[in-house]
Amino acid sequence: MATGKGTGGRKASKKSAKKVAKKSAKKATKKSTKKSVAKKSTAKKSAAKASAAKRAPVRKPTPRKPVRKSAARKVPPGKVAARSPARASVAARAPGVVVKGVTGPRFAEILSHEALAFVADLHRRFDARRRDLLARRVERQKRFDAGELPDFLPETRAVRDGDWTVSPIPADLQDRRVEITGPVDRKMIVNALNSGAKVFMADFEDASSPTFANMVEGQINLKDRWAGKIDFVDSASGKAYRLKADPAVLMVRPRGWHLPEAHVEVDGRAVAGALFDFGLYAFHNAKAQVAQGATPAFYLPKMESHLEARLWNDVFDRAEERLGLKPGTFKATVLIETLPAAFEMDEIVHELRTHMAGLNCGRWDYIFSFIKRLRGHADKLTPDRGAMVMGRDFLGAYSDLLIKTCHRRGAFAMGGMAAQIPVKGDSAANEAAFAKVRADKEREAKAGHDGTWVAHPDLVPVAMEVFDRVMPGKNQLANARVDVSVSRDDLLKVHPGARTEAGLREDIRVGVQYIEAWLRGRGAVPLYNLMEDAATAEISRTQIWQWIRHRATLDDGREVTPALFRATLEDEMAKLATTLGPAFRDGRFETAIELFSKMSLSPVCEEFLTLPAYPLLDRA
Repeated sequence: MATGKGTGGRKASKKSAKKVAKKSAKKATKKSTKKSVAKKSTAKKSAAKASAAKRAPVRKPTPRKPVRKSAARKVPPGKVAARSPARASVAARAPGVVVKGVTGPRFAEILSHEALAFVADLHRRFDARRRDLLARRVERQKRFDAGELPDFLPETRAVRDGDWTVSPIPADLQDRRVEITGPVDRKMIVNALNSGAKVFMADFEDASSPTFANMVEGQINLKDRWAGKIDFVDSASGKAYRLKADPAVLMVRPRGWHLPEAHVEVDGRAVAGALFDFGLYAFHNAKAQVAQGATPAFYLPKMESHLEARLWNDVFDRAEERLGLKPGTFKATVLIETLPAAFEMDEIVHELRTHMAGLNCGRWDYIFSFIKRLRGHADKLTPDRGAMVMGRDFLGAYSDLLIKTCHRRGAFAMGGMAAQIPVKGDSAANEAAFAKVRADKEREAKAGHDGTWVAHPDLVPVAMEVFDRVMPGKNQLANARVDVSVSRDDLLKVHPGARTEAGLREDIRVGVQYIEAWLRGRGAVPLYNLMEDAATAEISRTQIWQWIRHRATLDDGREVTPALFRATLEDEMAKLATTLGPAFRDGRFETAIELFSKMSLSPVCEEFLTLPAYPLLDRA
């Protein structure tokens, strides 16, 4: 192999060097002559200009690639403006920060030098800890898969047994009897704030598909809320949307620790979605909120340990310091929606005690986590999703423990989601749905919850009537629930119920349709008279995975096998194609079916479907 390092190579190199030197000398002479002529021709110019011209570096213009033109896209109702179809990858002015993604009007306002520098600071200080905590989840799961079961931590017994309470909770968060949740599009924000609910949780997580446009436009919309500029007219319908004089309290849910924001990198690494969402919102709005007498409050999702809560607390402390806010200004309600977190509720509240406002029963994600974390245990097979109701077995135990834990510490205990939506054109079905909501809210209010969630504005008065009747005061902190005693076995008790073909088919229909909508940028999807979010699809695919993995038997005696799943999936999708027609052919069902099938049949139960699905958003 010739390397040029031998004797012959050195001689050839010397000859080449001499030729290059001669050519360089000739070029230098020509350049010198040209400069001399140029000086003579510009002798009449001022000395200052001549000197500046002499010092200025000569640069060749960089040729620009032609921009491909595409057809104009219609602005969806409630969107800020049409986005440019051209994909940009630009270095932000903040050192070390690179913004990648689809540019749009007002994006620069949100992704400003100062805002990105703020996010970058949080990333550099906390991202390594975040990644370490995610690695700890993986290691703990290995122990669960090997036969270990979750339990209360012996090393934190002193925290559970200690007599301590959280810092005082601000006045605007004292009455949270009905909260409405939804994505961060402009129309949703205005309607939710005007719904009559006490609180609106603007959701960057499970109710939003994390396209870059959705995330940044959501920040624009929330910034406009505090700037008094959220009002708009829908270009499609001509309807005006205006904020009422007494809107709901606004809370914000950033993404969980596991999700990246791939469109923004700091020092070559993608920023965590949690730090991106929280950082931008806090930077642009916290001071404005405080000036208007409001509390910058957040819902924190999918934590699995008190160490993850400690990380959020440190993020809050740093952000308050950087923004010049009083320590403890930010308040947080933590969603207890993972099985490991249920065993560390006291510890989580303790870590965030200066910022704590309460805990929430995130029931759908909790079912998903129960299946996922106990996936290796054949004796923890779950029944159909519809059989796992609140008020009994592992869901009832964790709900009661949450109320007792919160009220003992002076924090609020929030109930779960009522996912029902109005049934149009069928008054009997609509009343039946609302009756389910009333019964669920009666249970929550009588159990001692301080408030509850609904997914649709029409359910606000239904839930409000129940809590107004059962809870005449602002909250139920006085209800200490000293009667509650919950053991590890209580938190791990599986709901009784059948596994049916109908349940398998429902998992398939709902899971695939949700993923398809998510890939198109929609995170809150009405399906079969329920408002579904990402947790629904997670339950669907993990439950099928669990049934196949442990060879579960249906109530008709058949075993759930890969072959049965494939045949049922094919049949359901054929029916769906007939029902939806062109919407099926023109949508992203092919990709959704492939992803859902792959995850259901995978030898390993994936942590989150949104992680492998996230890169597919770019091709939406």
